[in-house]
Amino acid sequence: MPVFDAALDAQLPLLHVRHEAAAVHMADAWGRLTGEPGVALVTGGPGHANAVAALYTALAAESPLILISGHAPLDELGKGAFQEMRQAEIAAPLCKASWTAQAAQGLAADVARAWHAAAGGRPGPVHLSVPNDVLDAVVDEPAMLGPQRPAEAREPSREILDALRAAQRPLIIAGPARMRDDAPGLEAATGLPVIGMESPRGVNDPSLGRLAGVLGQADVVLLLGKRADFTLKFGKAFAESCRVLSSERFTAQERLGSPGWRDEVRAALEYRPAEWQAIQARNHPVAVCREVQRLLDAPDAILVSDGGEFGQWAQACLSASRRVINGPAGSIGAALPFAAAAQLANPRARVVALLGDGTFGFHMSEVDTAVRYGLNYLAVIGNDATWNAEYQIQLRAYGAARAQGCELLPTRYGAVAAAMGAHGEDVASFGELHDALARAADASAAGKPACVNVLIERVAAPKY
Repeated sequence: MPVFDAALDAQLPLLHVRHEAAAVHMADAWGRLTGEPGVALVTGGPGHANAVAALYTALAAESPLILISGHAPLDELGKGAFQEMRQAEIAAPLCKASWTAQAAQGLAADVARAWHAAAGGRPGPVHLSVPNDVLDAVVDEPAMLGPQRPAEAREPSREILDALRAAQRPLIIAGPARMRDDAPGLEAATGLPVIGMESPRGVNDPSLGRLAGVLGQADVVLLLGKRADFTLKFGKAFAESCRVLSSERFTAQERLGSPGWRDEVRAALEYRPAEWQAIQARNHPVAVCREVQRLLDAPDAILVSDGGEFGQWAQACLSASRRVINGPAGSIGAALPFAAAAQLANPRARVVALLGDGTFGFHMSEVDTAVRYGLNYLAVIGNDATWNAEYQIQLRAYGAARAQGCELLPTRYGAVAAAMGAHGEDVASFGELHDALARAADASAAGKPACVNVLIERVAAPKY
């Protein structure tokens, strides 16, 4: 409440959501899209505990954000204070830095430190707990904000340049932060194939086609802000003879790669099975995504994709100028908060979110948030009435006779969204989808969030 009150004098707008984890997910997406830390403000105790759950998604995605949590008063700690909790210690494994403010005089410096830590180096979440007595204290003189974050060196090493010059089939593989920062212009500047990896499916990322084959052919690989972790089979995704280098930053202005190799890599990444074209006029995710792609053809469109089987189809089939996905954490449930933040950061852009029916249940109340603030994204829910990722695992591992515990109902989530004030539609047959999406797009263009819930076939995620 002291922050809410002070925000009036600071002319700082506050956007309040329905769940603490949703606030962190929104700050996460804001950081990914803008490059500046998003800030999530929550109450202490159980509010902090709810928020912490979303930090891991941001940490794995290397997203700059600051979680500021209320906290029991310093002079009551150890005495059984209301909602007393070791908050900084709980958040620490999921953050770049985590601490509790100790004095009002230093609070401005604490916030500046958090900002620089979140945005500096390899970005990530930072947590700051602020005790109630620190917030309520009166400070006579403003504290210094501390030094600004120094510029980071980007000079390429001689070893890396020499290796890339000598390579026949070089690759640069960028981690989540670097693919948002350095990677977009790096391929154009050097001619080297630059591959961004941010999917928990790793070498089986459905948006990267035949990535596994490309990695196996490379003779020199530069991991740019990227570890040889599980997504690269801990380095076993490369041939034994491949030379693997690593750097946090890399820039070069000279041409280093062969156009023929780069084109070969691009063709492999863009590969999609020819049989997908034969899937027409049915409630298969491919056909649904084909209709949705029409909405994403706008030059400023932003694609938001959750995890799960439907999310994997969306990532495989859809393209947009920018996208936000669940990321290496492999989490589900963040799509609606992500879409809200994307629309907030880009008010004139068309934001389209795709998520499964199980996923929608995590934060469906955030549709209310979107209605209150006029965050007019368009969400498409692929409804197969199941936790399908888990169901597919059961089928593969145990067989159909032992597949259990993953059933959901074909709930009319469009009607749920409409009840909260959004435009909502429920689509049962494929023939209804085109017109339903058109009406939803019109509602979104008029400033209203829209949800189209479409029944889909229960199929496994794409494989190449």
